[in-house]
Amino acid sequence: MPGVGFKAGGAYQKGSVCHGLGWEALALYLPAMSQSEDGAGGAGGLDLRERGAAIDGAPQYLDHRLFMQLLVVQGPGLTAEALGHSLAGSARAVVVYEDVNDPFSFGVLTASTQPSTFVDAVRPALRSLTGLVIKNEMTMFGRAYSTGYEADLEYWMVRRPLETVLNPAWPWAVWYPLRRSGQFERLEPRDKGGILREHAEIGKKYGAADLAHDVRLACHGLDANDNDFVIGLIGKELHPLSHVVQHMRGTRQTSEYLVKLGPFFVGRAVHRSETP
Repeated sequence: MPGVGFKAGGAYQKGSVCHGLGWEALALYLPAMSQSEDGAGGAGGLDLRERGAAIDGAPQYLDHRLFMQLLVVQGPGLTAEALGHSLAGSARAVVVYEDVNDPFSFGVLTASTQPSTFVDAVRPALRSLTGLVIKNEMTMFGRAYSTGYEADLEYWMVRRPLETVLNPAWPWAVWYPLRRSGQFERLEPRDKGGILREHAEIGKKYGAADLAHDVRLACHGLDANDNDFVIGLIGKELHPLSHVVQHMRGTRQTSEYLVKLGPFFVGRAVHRSETP
């Protein structure tokens, strides 16, 4: 599986020694959309395309991104096999997790570059299961987003999140939403950078040791509880995923500028499928 690294020259590289979590904190700071610098874009000069690092002086642009949804469900006699069968082919990727904290529940993660997939395919697939109940308080939905530093924009916006959640060597997952305070957004860029570097350095160590890998999603306007981001921590063992959350509790970002963290879903993948 490719890793993640932060290159001194400014571009993120796949295949280096820092896996996943090393720059999650920085990614949570940089904006996901900006005004176009080349005259492209829609009304008012807004450019909603994703933007990556420049190649030969020309910035990369991409007009699609991966969406992911986590639903926590339960039902009479419900099994992972039944969920996997019902959802087969409904989305670009499907992962079914056994819920560690509820022996009757499963987490259902689906992914697609088309938001309509979740209404046109995932929704009817789940409604076909008699007696299925969704724990609405655990629902998470978000979109991959660019930071402007990705060396391979298509990989970061689509392929890399899929590879992370579908990797059979990394069955354990902790998913949670978060919301930052408005006070953080009013800080000067230099102050934000220092706060986020502290957070990111911790993550680098876990990623480099193959202990924790991240999926980062923006959920502005998509979350029922007005959260800003959804984070997935993925790994081969559960303890390191808990440990990195504990370790980051002491950073300024977490201790001073997060107003909400959680609820947390903890699960182990028992079914994975991908539809090209």
